Amino acid sequence: VQLQAYGGGLVQAGDSLRLSCAASGRTFSGYIMGWFRQAPGKEREFLASISWRDGRTYYADSVKGRFSISRDNAKNTLYLQMNSLEPEDTAVYYCAADWGGFLSTRDYDYWGQGTLVTVSS
Repeated sequence: VQLQAYGGGLVQAGDSLRLSCAASGRTFSGYIMGWFRQAPGKEREFLASISWRDGRTYYADSVKGRFSISRDNAKNTLYLQMNSLEPEDTAVYYCAADWGGFLSTRDYDYWGQGTLVTVSS
């Protein structure tokens, strides 16, 4: 399984940004896909997950209503739409895949390399 996250960059507070994660290496039906982030000096934080098979989603309270996870089965791509960005959202964002897990899992089998999002005030 290969995961390639991209779409990060420098934005201003209040802006929106969509991250993408290209998934390859196998059929992802049966996988849970997730987004995490890690800010400098902080632990990795779970953000959201989605069932590749049926599109059910699950969010951390910290981003619920502001971030939205989705997937495009035909393109084998995972997305994270981030709105109303704040400087506190500055972090490296990672996509991940977990076989046969639950939406609430934090223990993922595969990880992408991360993409940096910087939000200026």
